[in-house]
Amino acid sequence: MVLFLNIKNPAYYNIYTALTWFWRHIGITTKGLCWLFLWQQSAQAAVQNINILYVQQRQDVSAEPLLLKQAASNKTLAGATLAIDDSNTTGRFLKQHYQLTVVEGSNTGELISQLNALFAAQDAPVAVLVDVPESEFSAISNAVLSHGALVMNVSNRDDALRQSQCRARLLHTVPSRAMLADAMTQYLMSRRWREWFVVAGNTKDDQAYLSALQRAAKRFGAKIVEQKNWSFDTDLRRVAQQEIPLFTQHDDYDVVVVADEQHAFDKYFPGNTWLPRPVVGTEGLVPTGWHWTLEQWGATQLQNRFYSQFAREMTESDYAAWLAVRAISEAVTRTKSVAPGALYDYLISDGFELAAFKGRKLSFRAWSGQLRQPIPLVHPNGLTALLPLDGYMHPVTDLDTLGFDKPEVRCNMAK
Repeated sequence: MVLFLNIKNPAYYNIYTALTWFWRHIGITTKGLCWLFLWQQSAQAAVQNINILYVQQRQDVSAEPLLLKQAASNKTLAGATLAIDDSNTTGRFLKQHYQLTVVEGSNTGELISQLNALFAAQDAPVAVLVDVPESEFSAISNAVLSHGALVMNVSNRDDALRQSQCRARLLHTVPSRAMLADAMTQYLMSRRWREWFVVAGNTKDDQAYLSALQRAAKRFGAKIVEQKNWSFDTDLRRVAQQEIPLFTQHDDYDVVVVADEQHAFDKYFPGNTWLPRPVVGTEGLVPTGWHWTLEQWGATQLQNRFYSQFAREMTESDYAAWLAVRAISEAVTRTKSVAPGALYDYLISDGFELAAFKGRKLSFRAWSGQLRQPIPLVHPNGLTALLPLDGYMHPVTDLDTLGFDKPEVRCNMAK
């Protein structure tokens, strides 16, 4: 129907004015709302979902040694959680949404069953952060790799995983024992502390750390003048001042190196050695992937954000999990893909670099999957040095003076 109005007539002119106002204001607003609704629907439909799993095995707390300072219940997981938040902050503008799903079980079979169910779902995970004991790592990682996803090792320091058992799509953001031992040795040699008195525990982990120390000493020219295993179950809380000096008697040494990853006895060595010498290794001066005293290169803002969210300091394993998620996020952004194969190819390429608050761009070693990174050498309340030190040369990067270099690795990285 067509309506003709004689606007010269005052009555009709008022009707015309009202209709014009309605069209200009109400009509345009209505059309705008319709377009906004359609745009929102289109934007939501285009959001790319990136699913990441975090696998953790429940530990029998009753079997662990009684410690005055207990580990946080969200250790490692907290770092991944913060990284998911960081990734979604930037992902919001790139139509990316990151989701973290926690898989927890009391044994390997239970964990693998849950993993298989999640991989059968419509939105299968692109990567899995694995935080399980070393004895269970192989079975869990094999289960994940069988589905074609990436495995991000955030807690296992086993050197064999970087030297003889490395595999395609298996990446390590936690430093190996070899990296830690090499970093510490570079510092000791710079101070001319060449002669070591080494004390190691009897656990499998302690002996693995001892092997890394022996390798580092040979590599950089240090000398182990005395090596002893700590095999006692004595309660040292009252007798440390008597027992430790007797145990560390020797003609001379520059430093006492302890290998006690469970911290059953190493804490009693500082200040109690036969000769007044520094203690390094798992106690005293400690090489680690991260420490709460790091503050340069923007690290303070990461530390503050973590503390604000979790009310505690960020640990090495928290940082390793944070690195894993941020590496995946960077790869998704650069490749514009969620295919695990495409992400892996980019992560081990020369084009990948990750800004991680350590003063250097981090990258993965294509021959082992290990993340190159500087290693802080710390005491409980401060940073002593950040390794590698100047003067340790390498044809590619001095970061490869820490851990296993390409000629030392015997892995088949074929997909």
